[in-house]
Amino acid sequence: MDKIVKAQPLDDYKIEILTSTGIAGIFDVKPYLKGSAFKELDNKSYFNQVRPAHYGIAWPNEQDFSSDTIICDITSSQNGKQRI
Repeated sequence: MDKIVKAQPLDDYKIEILTSTGIAGIFDVKPYLKGSAFKELDNKSYFNQVRPAHYGIAWPNEQDFSSDTIICDITSSQNGKQRI
């Protein structure tokens, strides 16, 4: 399983990602902000506290995304496809 080694918060609720196997790209969190589990991420200062954790990324109050979700979104956007 690929591991997230870099998670740099960017403007507009995006995160610059780098994985242990060299996959790099921008993960857009905006589509997930509508879910109640991720509502707290709408606070920009809290959003900026993202860090690599386990194999994905996480925030202090345990919101997280797996590396599988992140890599799927990144590769879909790089191929010009939008994830549904």
